Amino acid sequence: MKGKMISFISLVAAIAAFLQDIAFAAGEKAAAIVIVADTRRLSGLMAWWGNLYNESHFLFMLLTVAIIPVIGVVFGVVADLVMSYIGIDLKSRELAEH
Repeated sequence: MKGKMISFISLVAAIAAFLQDIAFAAGEKAAAIVIVADTRRLSGLMAWWGNLYNESHFLFMLLTVAIIPVIGVVFGVVADLVMSYIGIDLKSRELAEH
């Protein structure tokens, strides 16, 4: 019984997924949506970054994926330096639990 119920639910889901395609097939094809960044008021690095996004989403993605870990490491090193400067020692830790 449980297997039949799962099959029935799967069939209903498949029909619901294809119904919208059937309904849209009768009308005109919709225009493709173009997503761009507005770079008219940007300058310097921000303008370059926005233009990169507009020209190549793939290169934008590769550069973003490469930059995020580098920024994380830089922020971590700076935070470590600041904490050691104010007296928080993270290199050796004494446990407070007994």
